[in-house]
Amino acid sequence: MVMRVLVIEDEQKMADLIKRGLEEEGMKIQIAGDGESGLSSARSGDFDLILLDLGLPGRNGLEIARELRSTGNKTPILILTAQDSTEMKVKGLDTGADDYLTKPFAFAELLARLRALHRRNSSEDAKQLQIGDLTLNLINRRASRAGVEVQLTGKEFELLKCLMSHPDETLTRDILSEKVWDGNFDQLTNVIDVYINYLRNKIDRNFEPKLIETVRGRRGDGETNRLRGYKFVTPQEESRLLVESKAS
Repeated sequence: MVMRVLVIEDEQKMADLIKRGLEEEGMKIQIAGDGESGLSSARSGDFDLILLDLGLPGRNGLEIARELRSTGNKTPILILTAQDSTEMKVKGLDTGADDYLTKPFAFAELLARLRALHRRNSSEDAKQLQIGDLTLNLINRRASRAGVEVQLTGKEFELLKCLMSHPDETLTRDILSEKVWDGNFDQLTNVIDVYINYLRNKIDRNFEPKLIETVRGRRGDGETNRLRGYKFVTPQEESRLLVESKAS
């Protein structure tokens, strides 16, 4: 999978250099030039890493890191700071950041720090996803439903992992294309629909309740029943327990 990095940096030249260098390493980069847009992007995007400058207009880097951690966002954060003081570094780490790098820095060191954080985070991630009676083991890449093993191809596994990682969210074809196929196929083809059908035959066809839902809706030109995307639905009983747990 392609590593997705959010770079929150207000110095345009620095941001462009970082973007160009990381893209040459095969990463996908999104740039935010101020604190408010950076926080918004971090909240709404699905990133593997956040590269965060401290001296930002609007919200500063410490505020952004603190806000993200307080809302449960666990994306690894590498802080960039021009202040080479122990106090500032400690403050950054205390807000929940994972590492820091002092400006100016060698690009090779930045790359090494990012890769180390990504490896660390990957090893600490949950070893499996489970929703209802469906379990997806992220280590041996096997799935089972109601105790019955389900054989998946590599792309079926990635698609199911993506759906299960965003329960009860409508994922459009564009989103699935980006996350599972890295956007590398013609949007006019029905590749995603075909693979959704493959998954349904394996995890839904002989089981209840059905977990993969087709989401349709109205298009801007008034056309109804248009395919909007797909949703992995949390079984009602599990959803009820989750709501009760949050309320108690």
